[in-house]
This record gives sequence, structure tokens and C-alpha cells, in this order.
Amino acid sequence: MSFCHGQVHEVGGTVPLPRLSDALAAHAGRRPDQVALIWGERQVTYRRLVTLAEDLAGALDALGLDRRQPLCVPAHKTPATIALLIGAFRAGYAVLAPSPDLGSSARATLAAQARCSMVLTVDDQGVLDASPVVPDEEAARDFDTADPATAPLLLTTSGSTGTPKIVPIRGEAFERFADWAGRRFHLTDQDTLLAYAPLNFDLSLLDVWTALWLGARTVLVEQQFSADARHLQDLLTRHEVTFVQGVPMLHRLLTQDGAVHPGVRTVIFTGDALPQALLRQLGTAFPGAGFHNVFGCTETNDSFLHDADPRAAGERTPIGRPLPGVRALLLDGDGDILQGPGTGELLVTTPFQTSGYLQRSRNEGVFVPAPDGGDEVFYRTGDLVTRDADGVHWLQGRTDFQVKVRGVRTNVQEVENVLTAHPDVAEAAVVAIPDPEAGYRLHAQVTRRPGTSLTSLGLRSHSAQRLPRHAIPSSVHVGDVPLPRTSTGKPDRNLIKAARQKGNPS
Repeated sequence: MSFCHGQVHEVGGTVPLPRLSDALAAHAGRRPDQVALIWGERQVTYRRLVTLAEDLAGALDALGLDRRQPLCVPAHKTPATIALLIGAFRAGYAVLAPSPDLGSSARATLAAQARCSMVLTVDDQGVLDASPVVPDEEAARDFDTADPATAPLLLTTSGSTGTPKIVPIRGEAFERFADWAGRRFHLTDQDTLLAYAPLNFDLSLLDVWTALWLGARTVLVEQQFSADARHLQDLLTRHEVTFVQGVPMLHRLLTQDGAVHPGVRTVIFTGDALPQALLRQLGTAFPGAGFHNVFGCTETNDSFLHDADPRAAGERTPIGRPLPGVRALLLDGDGDILQGPGTGELLVTTPFQTSGYLQRSRNEGVFVPAPDGGDEVFYRTGDLVTRDADGVHWLQGRTDFQVKVRGVRTNVQEVENVLTAHPDVAEAAVVAIPDPEAGYRLHAQVTRRPGTSLTSLGLRSHSAQRLPRHAIPSSVHVGDVPLPRTSTGKPDRNLIKAARQKGNPS
């Protein structure tokens, strides 16, 4: 990422920060044979990574594209894709990196909204494949133009519909975050980090991009092994992993069958609430590690931290206290700032946050002026949080219809919108069912239009074209009777959920 030179003020003092591209070149010059990325049986050195990125930057130059238009690179978690991203940044492009699991129609919409010129993929040999994006001025009308000089990377929110929000990642925001994370977790070029989350998630800013910035090693977990406990445990042992970050599901897998990982010194859990019983298991499985609950979102990056003790009593783990440079406010139901202990909607401003969504209209009421009259822009998280008398914060839930599915924020109402867009669907309701492994799984209750023959398989195929994998309902019941209703005429989601949990459709 050709991030600009910057300085850190709020976190870690005032220090000049090198651009990531400069840091990579320095690593390749000083320690060319140091392994940068491990992917399956393949190990990619810093010399090879930089050489491949330079070759791909040259291939992009040969295409003669307009650098004012971003490139769309589906975020396959491979060394070649990471090299392509680096090469694109070096060549002066902003890059939209959506989930590779996103349906083709949703990806096309995103690429048009961001005014991308090409969709690019690269194979394991470094061979580039480019296909043009069909321009759509109507789709892009409400969107700003991405500036590669200030925000070279465009991530997306979890996207429970086919059109997730596009989040520009500012270069200086990444540099501040990388500097803070490196210092806070004592990361050096001697560390090996496990990258479990998809490359399009903001978690990759730490376990992939910060690792490369520092000259460390990253072990890329291949998607087909993401639920294979034995494989994941073997990765930690074989590659002497020292740093693990992930959602509770990863930690369940790593502690399965009494596995012990004495070489890991830092364990981070994020993305969802961690049961205290699992935290105690982590203490046994990682006897030499420090444990940290990190809380944040794509829009703000990390904002809260709690140093956890597996031996502590209690049934829940707090999200903790704001990071240095972060300000957090709680608003009550009337929009007034809560002073001292209390429960309200969480608003935060961080040194690492985006300046706003690429789509201008989505910023209104979400990125707001400081409610207390300060100069900062705050992000309304939609999270309901309690602050106790000691200033420790506890997550209570969401103020809307969003839940976490496998650690990914998912809006069940938007999933319903995708289902009801099918021409044979009369109505649909989606509910979140608690799941010990995934946090929640989605169940859809659907009424088909009279005279149609819609099946659950057909509806799942419809969903797969428009939703990322985590947002596709894991179970779908299609019937001919109307949905159960509350006294106000709304679908009775509580009844649907209760019936499903008993094993019977409503």
C-alpha cells in the first residue's frame, strides 16, 4: 500500500512512519530470504513477494488504465492476491477488495458504484486476468470518487445484502493503527501471526498488513480448512505461531481435544462475545499467552481493549476501555450524553477510522459531529453498551436487527429483503437462532405465492447470487400458509424462532 508518510500523535507519541511499500522494500533488501507468507506448503519470502508485486505493477502499467478509477480485486486469501494488491498500490491505484464469496451480481454492482475500471484476479503463478467493469453512472451517482493518495484500500462492511457499504481505509489511519498494534502487542519481525479471518475483513489490517509492515511472518489459513481443528492446531505447532487473532469459533477449534500451544504468547478474541468457559479453556491451551478482548468494526477499526484473565470469576467478558486516542460516548434514548455509569448507544471516534462511506447518503446520521461539542467526527455504532462504575464497558446487544454470524455483523432485515425480491416469494421472515459454534445461524420462514413451485433449494440458489456466504440462511422453510402474526400485524419472529428451536416449522 503506497500509504503516505505520517506521524502518530494520539497513540505511541510522535513518530515518523514509513509507507508500507517502503517497509516491504527495506525488508526485501535487508532480509531477502525471510519468509513473509505461508500458504499451505508454499512459503513466500519478502524478496519473492516484492518481486511479484513489482511485476504485477508493471503489468498494470501496460494496461494503460485511468489511475483515477479504482481496481476491483476479489480478496482471495493467497500470496498472489496479496502481491497484486501491493502492486496496485505501488502503481498508484485505489483498490476495492470485496469478499470473493460475494455473488457475481452484487460484485458487479459494487464495482460500478466505486467506478472501478477492471476486475482483476491473479493465479498462483502470478498470471493476471482482467475483465472490464460495465460503467453505470446511475449506480455511482451518490458515490464519491476514491482517492488513491489518501485511501488506497476500499473494504466493505459485512454486506448482508448484495450491496454492502464501501469503507475507504485511509493511509494515515492504517499507519497509526499498525504503530499502535505493534507497540501494544510487542510485535517484531521475529513473530509469526495466524491469519484466520478472510482477507477482506478489517482483522487483516493486523494479522496480514501490520505483520508485513513489521517484517514478520503470516500463516494464511486456507478457507477449506477453516473448520478443521486438527489442521489449525498443526499450523500453530509446525510454524511456531506466536500470535493468534480470531472469533470464538477459531478458539473453540484450537482448544479442541485438549490441545496445548505453549509457543503462542498473544491471543486476541474479537468479533463476538466470548463465553467465560471458553476463556478458561484458552488459559489451559495457551499457558504462556496474554489474552485480550478487542472490540471494533470496519468503520472505526479497533476501539476498545480488555486484558482478560482466564482465572477471573464471572460469566461474561467486557469489551473494556477505550484505546489511547479513542473517545467513547453513550447516548440515552433521548439522545442525551450519559455521564458515569449507565446503558446507551455507543458512539466512538478513533485515530484509525474512515472519514465516511463512499456512498454519501449513507453517512447522514451515522458519522456525526461530536455530541459534546468537540471537533471530532463520531461514528454511531448501533451497539447497546453498559458502562460500569469503574469505567469498564460491557456489550449488551444491538439497537437494530443486526446479529453476529460467525463473528460477522449481519442484518437479518436486509436478508429478508433479498428473499422477498424473489418473484415467487409472497413474504419472508428471517430469525437468528443461537448456535454454540457460530454465535448465531439464520433461519428463513417463507410463504410462496399461490400457484408457484418455489423450493428451499431454489431460494438458497437465489440467495447465493446476492449474499455473502455467512448471510445465506442455513435453513429455509418454504410453505403455502401465511407467516404467523403479532397483534400489530407484523410477522411474529419470536414464534418462528421458538418453533424452529423445537425442530418444527411454524
